[in-house]
Amino acid sequence: MIPRVRSRIATTLRAAAPLAAIAATVVVLRRFPPAQSSFYPECPIYSILHLECPGCGGTRALAALLHGDVSQALHFNALVTLMLPFAAGYGVVCYWRFLQRRPLRWPQTPPVAIYMTMATAAIFTIVRNLP
Repeated sequence: MIPRVRSRIATTLRAAAPLAAIAATVVVLRRFPPAQSSFYPECPIYSILHLECPGCGGTRALAALLHGDVSQALHFNALVTLMLPFAAGYGVVCYWRFLQRRPLRWPQTPPVAIYMTMATAAIFTIVRNLP
């Protein structure tokens, strides 16, 4: 009887761990907004070159989304804001596979999709750094 209880507890903890990590991230972003807290890391590309990379403003955009301000999130980082539904969908698929104890593997992305993504990020970076 004891091994079965341990197995059930382990299964519950396994299922709850990713959700607890997401909840902790949400709590930190809501409690400590990036604009008012200094413990968030600064982008090394921005600190050296004074150019915004494709990820600059992503944390502020997520915090704005958690406060329900979509226009502010788009202002901080439109790429992160627009890609978030796709990332969330992929996260749900990975979580489902995780719960089923199926192996997690990298998606088999065609090279054209990789090049298109890199080109989109490069164009976004150029456009956002124009004066």
